[in-house]
Amino acid sequence: MKRISLILLVLLLFAVPACGENLTLVLDWFPNIDHLPLYVAQERGFFAEAGLKVNIVSPSETADALKLVAAGKSELGISYEPQVLVAASEKVPVTVVGRLIGHPLSTVLYIKDRGIEKPADLNGRPMGYTVAGMEDVLAKAFCDLNGIKDYKLVHLEFAIVPSLTSGKVDSVMGGFRNYEVVELELEGYKPGYFALEEHGFPDYDELVVIANPKFAKENKKAIVSFRNALSKAITEIKKDPKSALTDYFKAVPESDKELERRALEKTLSFYAEDQHLKVDRWKAFADFALKVGLISRPVEVEPILWKE
Repeated sequence: MKRISLILLVLLLFAVPACGENLTLVLDWFPNIDHLPLYVAQERGFFAEAGLKVNIVSPSETADALKLVAAGKSELGISYEPQVLVAASEKVPVTVVGRLIGHPLSTVLYIKDRGIEKPADLNGRPMGYTVAGMEDVLAKAFCDLNGIKDYKLVHLEFAIVPSLTSGKVDSVMGGFRNYEVVELELEGYKPGYFALEEHGFPDYDELVVIANPKFAKENKKAIVSFRNALSKAITEIKKDPKSALTDYFKAVPESDKELERRALEKTLSFYAEDQHLKVDRWKAFADFALKVGLISRPVEVEPILWKE
């Protein structure tokens, strides 16, 4: 009997993928629909099938993921391509291993019916921005590229919607075309925005998965497994968004159901089409970042991108 039990145990161990690889992943912000692929992969067992146990952690601030991953205190994190390039220019060690959101969600956001129809209409008006040292630089770049003059930049932190509705500013660099747009709609306003990639900015990955370089180098199988699980989740989301949303609400029950439902509609086409990290695409944005002063020295992008 003991022999049969031992044989059965061995068979089970080989039949079921062991969750022997424990990974901590730090988000860029509190859980939201941008992170849906992570929660679908978790809820549907895609990580577990790949032999991974992923612990998803919310940060105290948006830069936490990058700091913790670089310091080796977290294996994985979620960051933004511009933020990664700034870190790389400052010799902060991170490796980009995947993509969540494959195109910019960030925009120059405004409220319609207030005399704004084209970028030139922002002349002489205050423009808000969120993250100091990044969004203010991008705001200036947007203004320079689109002939906007005599403007005043106002640091808002993340009080985007109230600053717009109160008239404190007339536009905001850094408002997302899914969340802040939906928030404005829910409050009865008609939002408008200028998409960055349509007004002089190169297309780029909004949200990327970063890893500690040492971990990535020594755990290639885990990285490949994670990427595959993420791709599978995104495929499932696009196939059946409603079911994916149910998984999300199960994982994040405290979320605002109506906000997230409407945000998903606006986010669906922005989830990364694949996990390929295109060197030329990253180089184009790195060159742009240097030109507009987001980074102070050139960044060789190939060394910071995962080698497939």
